[in-house]
Amino acid sequence: MSESANASVIPFKVDDEPEEGEIDQAQNPGQNPAERMHMAEAMRMAEAIVFASAEPVSEKQLAARLPDGINVAAAMAELQEIYARRGVNLVRVGDAWAFRTAGDLAFLMSRDTVQQRKLSRAALEVLAIIAYHQPVTRAEIEDIRGVETSKGTLDTLLETEWVRMRGRRKTPGRPVTYGTTETFLDHFALEEIRDLPGMEELKGAGLLSGRMPSNFSIPQPPADPDALTEDEDPLTDIDLEELGLLTPRVTED
Repeated sequence: MSESANASVIPFKVDDEPEEGEIDQAQNPGQNPAERMHMAEAMRMAEAIVFASAEPVSEKQLAARLPDGINVAAAMAELQEIYARRGVNLVRVGDAWAFRTAGDLAFLMSRDTVQQRKLSRAALEVLAIIAYHQPVTRAEIEDIRGVETSKGTLDTLLETEWVRMRGRRKTPGRPVTYGTTETFLDHFALEEIRDLPGMEELKGAGLLSGRMPSNFSIPQPPADPDALTEDEDPLTDIDLEELGLLTPRVTED
């Protein structure tokens, strides 16, 4: 090889590793170092906020407490990736975020869990109907089940905070409509209600008979379970008083 050719070769060490900042910049080529530091600090702040909260923290709440201009969704997605292989995972619950024990390590917590009352078969059936058919009224639940549903069964589900009264149907009698809550999503490790298992998954788990009627189908849960439908009215303070969810106002003579 000629001397001029040797002079053009740039020496390097095979075992050289890029610095941490270089890795960040390679993974995020669109960000300059200052933007990267700004994002990293925002992620630390978000991590502290979620860690300290007993309840899932919504992106709206995070945005109100993080520096202006931060892309909260992007920051949380990156933080979620960081925690993906750790003993504690950052999980999305609806439009909120929470730290939860990694699924494969849940057995380590079994000794510390509180023994909870098991739901009856009727309560489980009603819960499933509400989850898949929401918004749904008590009469509609009974029509699907083919049997009467006791008030105690619905009260039990309301006490678990997996089910909530969401509105009133715009029909004679204005019956109350029921739907699931973010607590329901959190308990069953669902990011959103549309993550409920479909027919094939239920059959595979042995929860549906393989000899179901040919016209049997499972309804598609709503994209936004919190939004009222066209045939629902919101619950007013008077409704809440009637339902025992709000202390009646005392009027002075």
